[in-house]
Amino acid sequence: MLTALPTDTRLGGLWPDIWQATGETLLMVALTMLIGGTLGLLLALGLYLTRKGGLYENAVVSVVLNVLVNFFRPIPFIIFIAAVQPAARLIVGTGIGMPAVVFSLILAAMFGIARIIEQNLVTVPPGVIEAARAMGASRARIAATVVLPEALAPIILGYTFAFVAVVDMSAVAGLIAGGGLGSFAQTFGYRQYDPTVTWVCVLILVALVQVIQLIGNTLSARILRR
Repeated sequence: MLTALPTDTRLGGLWPDIWQATGETLLMVALTMLIGGTLGLLLALGLYLTRKGGLYENAVVSVVLNVLVNFFRPIPFIIFIAAVQPAARLIVGTGIGMPAVVFSLILAAMFGIARIIEQNLVTVPPGVIEAARAMGASRARIAATVVLPEALAPIILGYTFAFVAVVDMSAVAGLIAGGGLGSFAQTFGYRQYDPTVTWVCVLILVALVQVIQLIGNTLSARILRR
């Protein structure tokens, strides 16, 4: 099996570039999870709180938010990144490169994370909310000190799932010269017929996902045991 692997790889001289690409991927994913994750949480709270029977029930706002999320969330990222390119030029000043990729990732992640977190919030038992109401807690206090803490463990797992999805989406960055491991694998692996380079990039991405999944599972388990 090993003798079938190519021996004319350029891998040895590419390690500095591979680590640079790894850093670019980590930067793109970190910015996306920080900004897109925060916006997604706020959007999820809007969806949850304004739904029928919610703490801030509002049919109009609920319908608008649901339509917004349902419109953008199903778009495949390879199409989404091209569709929002005009908006990227308007807001970040360019339609290519890492700024444009991060802008697209933040938007795509925000809508996906919002739906994931909303689904976690609806698992909070209504009895817990009613008990807080009976004790005289305000609606805002119930949302901040009852709903979010009760759903924290599944929310962490939701963010972990979103992190893995963002890593996958960042690999498409090569289409608009966004950098990162996906772009590197396409340029130096696929287009230059060097499968060893491609597989090294794949293994780094897999290792990254495994580490994040382990951290997410551990944090969630500890919160559930409290």
